[in-house]
Amino acid sequence: MDELLENDLRQLVRLSIAEDLDVALDWTTVAMIDSERRGACQIVARGAGVSAGIALTPWIIDEFDADLEVEVLVGEGVRFEPGTPLVQLSGSARDLLTSERVTLNLLSRMCGVATLTRHYVDRIEGTNARLYDTRKTTPGWRRLEKYAVTCGGGHNHRTGLYDGFLIKDNHLALGRSSQSPDQPLSALEAATRAVAMRGGQVNQLLAPRMVEIEVDGLDQFEQVLETGIDIILLDNFSLEDLRAAVAARDAAGVSVELEASGNVNIDTIAAVAATGVDRISSGALTHQATWLDLGMDWVQT
Repeated sequence: MDELLENDLRQLVRLSIAEDLDVALDWTTVAMIDSERRGACQIVARGAGVSAGIALTPWIIDEFDADLEVEVLVGEGVRFEPGTPLVQLSGSARDLLTSERVTLNLLSRMCGVATLTRHYVDRIEGTNARLYDTRKTTPGWRRLEKYAVTCGGGHNHRTGLYDGFLIKDNHLALGRSSQSPDQPLSALEAATRAVAMRGGQVNQLLAPRMVEIEVDGLDQFEQVLETGIDIILLDNFSLEDLRAAVAARDAAGVSVELEASGNVNIDTIAAVAATGVDRISSGALTHQATWLDLGMDWVQT
């Protein structure tokens, strides 16, 4: 499992514990439950969904320093029906109660992202298009939400600003042409600059190799088609223009991938995929995902 993912999850769990306990105790549980009481419970799905984060539960419980054993009952990326047990926890009854809400919050969020992603992936089955997420993630949750996207069958776009060039309209608006400093940066010059920089060193840091540029029309698309970039993001293109871009790329015989983005939703994604684009990116996978309802049920041991 990814060490960076583990580090991010543990930091988030520590923050969540601080929110719940501050520097005190779970007073209700201390008052009601004997310290020697043992018990067992299962985290159970209240609705149908796709699992994500279930395999990470031991890391969550570990941050509570709890006297609990964790048994993971389903794999990641698995479809499940209402009533499916996902995890079993056993040990200190106090620790079960104190860790309940934080654990459910984290798993409910990740399963929700995976479930929505799978709905999108199902809509483009049979096409050549791959579904990608974006940086429109909950602050502090990026790696966790991106992990959940992969559990749902999606793919990860760049993680952050550090691991890929993505030239957008604001870069062109604020940048300036090297030939005419009073003119905005053209898509052609921007793409050429990034291609020249990729893989090189800047201030002793190694620049990323992936170069992508966002274009908002076929004119811009034609400017950058043969610049050697890896991906062209077709922003808010009509279906007709998406098909035209795919045809132009294929006719030129270049290996650049085409990515459709902008106003992609569950109702439109199948038609977008049918245009022949290689990639579809949507922020909806994370910013429109709702929590999956999970609960904790006590079991006899």
